[in-house]
Amino acid sequence: MDLIIRTVLFFLEILYWLIIARVIVSFLPLQNIKDPWRQILRFLFDVTEPILSPIRNLLPRSRMGLDFSPFIAILLLILIRQLILSVLLG
Repeated sequence: MDLIIRTVLFFLEILYWLIIARVIVSFLPLQNIKDPWRQILRFLFDVTEPILSPIRNLLPRSRMGLDFSPFIAILLLILIRQLILSVLLG
């Protein structure tokens, strides 16, 4: 059971960092990117989009063009992690 919980917590941590990486990458110019990097970015978008898209659909459209879905997703991941830890420890 301990291995399953550690695996879930590790998975949540990886998702957390992948979303942060996606936010950082979204500020970079990606027009002339080389093939190996393109595959890495495709993986990054493929992994994070199923998490961000439903959140984005629930949020009202920002008039400034800002996407708050990564922020909400990170908060949800932290909340899920804390819930798992509180159930286990208390």
